Amino acid sequence: MPRRARLPSLTALRAFHVVFQCLSLQRAGEELSVTPQAVGQQIKLLEETLKVTLFERKGRSLQPTESALLLATFVKSGFDEFAEGVRRVTKSDHRSYVALNVSPYFATHYLVPTLSVLGEAAPSTEIRLTTSVHLPDFEQDEADIAIQWGYGNWKGYDWTHLVSDPKVICCTPAIARNISSPSDLARVGLLNSIAAKRLWEDIFRHLGVDERPPVHKIGFDDSATMRRATLQGIGVGLLSEIHADEDIRSGALVAPLGREVLSDMPPSDVPGFYLVAPRSKLRVASVAALYRWLFDEDWSVARRLALGNART
Repeated sequence: MPRRARLPSLTALRAFHVVFQCLSLQRAGEELSVTPQAVGQQIKLLEETLKVTLFERKGRSLQPTESALLLATFVKSGFDEFAEGVRRVTKSDHRSYVALNVSPYFATHYLVPTLSVLGEAAPSTEIRLTTSVHLPDFEQDEADIAIQWGYGNWKGYDWTHLVSDPKVICCTPAIARNISSPSDLARVGLLNSIAAKRLWEDIFRHLGVDERPPVHKIGFDDSATMRRATLQGIGVGLLSEIHADEDIRSGALVAPLGREVLSDMPPSDVPGFYLVAPRSKLRVASVAALYRWLFDEDWSVARRLALGNART
């Protein structure tokens, strides 16, 4: 049997966990109710035990090293597990429901049509659905599972891709008169997604435009607001296919470069909706059951049905 590594003291790991979050011995001391010097001693002890440097000291500021970035992921998971274990043993926050937090767009176009069968995932448990454009704080917001828009890779959480969300370049007919080729996009107002600032750069690269996208003066936090701004002629927007098809069909918007101009973008450059959850939450049977149901559901079929409805 391989020899197990000797673990550092839990006090030192706790100090590291807090310091990594706030990058300040002063603030860490305030949270831990000890002096900054005591926190610094714990960090020094941990570095000596592990024989690595965890923070570079630059005046009063701390800069985590690569070793600290690696260690922080596992330490956070460990303390999440401790917290979940304490809650379950003491039942201090015992509840009979599973809290599911979902992107508003996904909730409207994918989840709501399946609500009649959603209860099958946890028949004896109430499912409470909330919506948010941002990934929730799973502890403070009492969320168990989230469905989040983005590109994946949420550190410290289990996540998996559910369905892609390709975009369509859209604008009003008046703005479209100034767009005859991809390079013209560099000379018109572009509406930006705050959650995916890389999106226009990826599109310019895909379309072979050498110029960088112009500086965005307006950024939007959610797809619905960007859609309204696009309809009002504020600029060129990136709409999800369901919204784009509805507005193109009505004549309110057009796709100046063609509806399918982005259809062959590399999958890694296409945002989508992802199932996200802390591993500690998935140890609860009812949460795990809902997670499995959401993972197994064929959302690509739901997407095709939604697109079909939008085009009829």
